[in-house]
Amino acid sequence: MMHGYAHANGVRLHYVEQGSGPLVILLHGFPDFWYSWRDQIPALAAAGYRVVAPDLRGYNESERPQGIEAYKIDTLAADVAALVTAMGAERATVVGHDWGGLVAWHVAMHHPEVVSSLVIMNAPHPLAFRRELRQNWAQKRRSWYIGFFQLPWLPEAVLSAGNQWLLRRVLRRGGPAHNDTELAAYVAAFAGHGATTAAINYYRALFRHRPKRPVTIQCPTLLIWGMRDPFLLPVLAEGTEAWVPRLERHEEPRARHWVQHDAAASVNARVLSFLSPHAAT
Repeated sequence: MMHGYAHANGVRLHYVEQGSGPLVILLHGFPDFWYSWRDQIPALAAAGYRVVAPDLRGYNESERPQGIEAYKIDTLAADVAALVTAMGAERATVVGHDWGGLVAWHVAMHHPEVVSSLVIMNAPHPLAFRRELRQNWAQKRRSWYIGFFQLPWLPEAVLSAGNQWLLRRVLRRGGPAHNDTELAAYVAAFAGHGATTAAINYYRALFRHRPKRPVTIQCPTLLIWGMRDPFLLPVLAEGTEAWVPRLERHEEPRARHWVQHDAAASVNARVLSFLSPHAAT
């Protein structure tokens, strides 16, 4: 893998790149960085794709602008659209998990000219999430942390306390870190000055700055869902066809939130099967 930096939408983004061919952009979630895709990058590259996995703004080695407004979802989507251009491509397949999935939804809605196809993993369409938060008490309970993250300074203090004890627990128990080496990589990514605040500001900006109105997504889309997700109920995937007419859904019955790790081989095979007729040329 090669490491590089790109200037996109006014920020300097770090990324990892491997392979050649049609461009595939992989967008990580919270609390994550490009390393979230370590099981997918070599598999996609070996299949003939140019894979670029950035650290989203504020994460790991990417630039961390100050202030909540810098992390508006529309701004994050513009980062990705600019990154496609910075990579010298006209279009790309955009793949996103968790927060990266939410960003990917918005890229496809508001920058469709750069998206040839879309792959989403355990990230509900914005309107589906709004629907369930309004009527589903089980999902409201599971999303309690979103409200907690709206508080000033306290979330940072909790996540940083005891040598990042809570963060380590989330990453290790049902999270993306399966051994001490992987855990150390995630903890190091969050150790930088202002890294925790930047990640939490994604949640703060989401509820303080109204994004552009959702529009119908016309590109081919694959929605993969780990059915044992402790944070996001499977019902969030239901009804997505109303806003995404060219949708394919795939369920991983034993996978949890980080479906790309829990079912890596199956997810890779499903993504490659989907990409074959839909990747950018």
